[in-house]
Amino acid sequence: MSNKIQAGQIEIGFFYFLYFKLEKMNSENHRIAVIAGSTGLVGHELLQLLQNDSTYDKVYCLVRKSSNLKHPRVTELVIDFDRISESLSEIKSVDDIYCCLGTTIKTVGGSKEAFRKVDHDYPLALAKWGESMNAKKLLVVSAMGADANSSIFYNKTKGEMENDISKLKIESITFFRPSLLIGDRKENRPGEKIGIAIAKALSFLFIGPLKNYKGIHVAKVAAAMLRASKQQVSGMAIVLSGEMNI
Repeated sequence: MSNKIQAGQIEIGFFYFLYFKLEKMNSENHRIAVIAGSTGLVGHELLQLLQNDSTYDKVYCLVRKSSNLKHPRVTELVIDFDRISESLSEIKSVDDIYCCLGTTIKTVGGSKEAFRKVDHDYPLALAKWGESMNAKKLLVVSAMGADANSSIFYNKTKGEMENDISKLKIESITFFRPSLLIGDRKENRPGEKIGIAIAKALSFLFIGPLKNYKGIHVAKVAAAMLRASKQQVSGMAIVLSGEMNI
């Protein structure tokens, strides 16, 4: 009699194990993502990956101006980045947030205040919204030299952005620190083109400790972000350029 009871308990235990396993797999394949910065180099590449990844049932793409994007999984939301929380009232649930926001001093007319707004304030506001929505993962493009104590304004801004976002209560936060980004830019940046050409010519030198300073194609950064979203991790992590350049 006891053997029959034990066998029955094992069968019930196995049933529940199988049920919860299937439920977990089902939930992992019906996720909702939000991406900001999809018109930039990394963001554009990442959006192509997200819209073709069956992991996500829906991808919300946050933009300033409509691009008339048409895809069954993607919903384009034209928002006011100065009022992110109010602009995202349509979204009722989110699992993963991808932040690829960023600009240059030149693009904003030399204004440090305008640069900081795009590279610090907007990512932080998006992250705070994610925290209020109980988002599980936040994946943010930062920069190789990010350092809140840096004397270089660009690196200091990126470092402060990382520090401020890290204080939030989100299950998993990952910062990606690419070096010189290689890709097809819409705007003309002669200095950067020269830098990329030099970096490519001297790429054989960037090995060992220098691998993190080797130029990296934006497609590799986007792929690294998607890979990280599928990992079952918690806490804060930093992914350096050399780890993405594979």
